[in-house]
Formats: sequence, C-alpha cells, structure tokens
Amino acid sequence: MVPLRRPGQWVSAAVVLVLLALAVRTLFTNPRFQWPVVWRYFTTAPVLNGLVLTLWLTAAVMICGYVLGAVLAVMRLSRNPVLRLVSFGYVWLIRSVPPLVQLLFWYELASLYPELSLGIPFGPTFVTVKTAHLFTGLLAAFVGLTLDVAAFSSEIIRGGILSVERGQLEAAQALGIGPLRIFRRIVLPQAMPAIVPATGNMLIAMLKATSIVSVIAVQDLLYSVQLIYNQNFLIIPLLLVATIWYILLTTVLSIGQYYVERFYSRGRRGHRRLWTITRVNLPLFRQLPGIS
Repeated sequence: MVPLRRPGQWVSAAVVLVLLALAVRTLFTNPRFQWPVVWRYFTTAPVLNGLVLTLWLTAAVMICGYVLGAVLAVMRLSRNPVLRLVSFGYVWLIRSVPPLVQLLFWYELASLYPELSLGIPFGPTFVTVKTAHLFTGLLAAFVGLTLDVAAFSSEIIRGGILSVERGQLEAAQALGIGPLRIFRRIVLPQAMPAIVPATGNMLIAMLKATSIVSVIAVQDLLYSVQLIYNQNFLIIPLLLVATIWYILLTTVLSIGQYYVERFYSRGRRGHRRLWTITRVNLPLFRQLPGIS
C-alpha cells in the first residue's frame, strides 16, 4: 500500500525546524543574554533563599489546600443541604475572584478588621489580636493561595469520587463493610487515577503562581531576582536565572507526576514507560525499535 503524500506537513515541519534553529542560535550568539552573568547569579545565596521559600510556600499551600478541599468535597457530596450549599457557595466565590485580588485583600485585612477576637459568639471575648501585626505578607500569601487551592481541589476530589461506580459502593455496603474501609479500599484507589493528573497540573501551576506574591513583597524566587536587578540593572540575565529554576522544578515535578500516575494506574491497559512516552512525543525518535 502506497502511503499518502502530504507535502504540506513536510513544508510546515521544515518551517518549524528553521524557526527552532534560529531560536537556538540566538540563545547562544546574542551577547545580550549575558550567560556568564546568569551562571554567576544562578546559585547565589539570595536566589537560593528565594527558591527555598518558593518550594516551601508551594508545598504548604498544596497540602493545606487539599486538606480543606477534601472537607469541602465531602460537604458537597453529603446529604445535608446546608453543607452542600455552603460548599457550593465557597467554591463559586473563590473561583470568581482572581488570586492576586485575594492576596491583596488578605494583605490589607487590617484596614477592614483592625482586630480579631476569639470568644463566645455574641458574648465575651477571650483573646484579641491586632491584624496589622498578624497578617504579614507571607501569611497573607499562604492564606490567600490556600483558600484558592481548596476551591479548585475540592472539585477535583469530588470529580474523582464521582467517577467510581455507585454499584461498587452498594455492593460493599451489602457485604457489611464499614464506610472508612469502603473509602480506603474501594473509593480511593479508583478515584486517584482521575485525581492525580489534575493535581499534578495544579501543583505545577501553583509553583509558578507563587510568583505573584512578589507584589506584596514576599521574597520568593522572582522577588529575590527583582531585588538584585533593581541594584545592578541586569534585568534579562536575572530573569533568566528565575526562568531556568522554574523550568528545572517543573520538569522534576512532571517526572514525579508520571511515577505517581503509574503507581495508581498499575494493572490497567495502555500503561507505557517514561522513555516510551518521551520517544512517542519526539517525532525524531519514533523510528526507533519499539515505537509504533
């Protein structure tokens, strides 16, 4: 059978390769990138400190956001109409407000509530804290991003739970298995393949989204390089420092996501190794043995 000729594909591929070659060439020949400056600042203490804060903020926000998101998902799936309404209203409100606006709101909370009190509702108070001293930039970033992650993660978790067939739950209940064991042995293993890919995407998106905390002077990776180039005016090289670190981190997270997905999809058809997926997505390697 004679394969169908597609000259348009070859022409478009040639154009793309030429553009790619030009992009690579300018990276190495344009002296304004100042690569020696990039490598000089790549592992300096201020940059590494900002990197550590970015990683810490991402991990803390994702863990606390998913714990709160799981609670919201359970509330949304409960039979109590009040809990369902509260969960729905929370998700609707938070998803409607941009994360940057939320950060600014929490950062300026002292303007709205100068003091926060703990006590009996409509009764005496036991503890009063001034919010001007409580909500620093870092705490405002943590609270704002956590609440934002909770809204989105609750929908991811709820979708994963709903993907499990109802008949399996009814069969387990008929066998007398307890609710916690049903969730741990039946619901969770089947829901995780649907939850993990979306969670991995959210984790990578959150790693990059932490850069918005620079607007409230939290010294993350981006704000650290901004402080440096505000002194020496080497803007492009220092932005490249932050860019390369973000690329490295997202690559590591993507590889980790692959192995987590493989763990929860073991035994299913269509599973492929990381090297096989890489070769399939790189056309130049498709002719290697083992790729169909």
